[in-house]
Amino acid sequence: MGSPSESSAPGVVSLLLSKPPTLGSGRLLCLDGPAGSGKTTLAAEVAALTAAAVVHLDDLYDGWSGLPRIDEQLATLLGPLAQGEPGTYRRYDWAAGRLAETVRVPPAPLLVLEGVGSGLAAYAAVRTLLVWVDAPPQVRLDRWRARDGTAAEPFIAAWQRDEEALFAREGTRAAADLVWQ
Repeated sequence: MGSPSESSAPGVVSLLLSKPPTLGSGRLLCLDGPAGSGKTTLAAEVAALTAAAVVHLDDLYDGWSGLPRIDEQLATLLGPLAQGEPGTYRRYDWAAGRLAETVRVPPAPLLVLEGVGSGLAAYAAVRTLLVWVDAPPQVRLDRWRARDGTAAEPFIAAWQRDEEALFAREGTRAAADLVWQ
């Protein structure tokens, strides 16, 4: 599941670039793990090193109960990209509480897909590298509350149940090429 040298953003990039393209002519890095584990931070570090395109799954969930349907959005994004064509998804407007505009994502040499559910097994064939990102439960919860404030509080328990169910069904951690903590 990776060596100590791979436990840094440069190590992740090195491992990623050592693998052949899998998403059309580009590479797909999936950063998955529970909410608050550090996926967005790692995605930003990788993007700073590579100028990768980054898609945040927070933009794809259709609200707090949208995690079980993330595969619908990933199909319209990753399917076309695998064929060398632009992919799309509907951005969720959290303030308005509804799906908003369609976002077009052109093929790129490197796409970073970060968020809970980015490592779905259905897309393993187009995934170049899957990194499971984790942190202790209290750290994750504290980060979550700091990021989303009290407005998220009523949704945390249900989201965590959906996460656990998804990860159990998909075997995401076990499928990861690398574990980042």
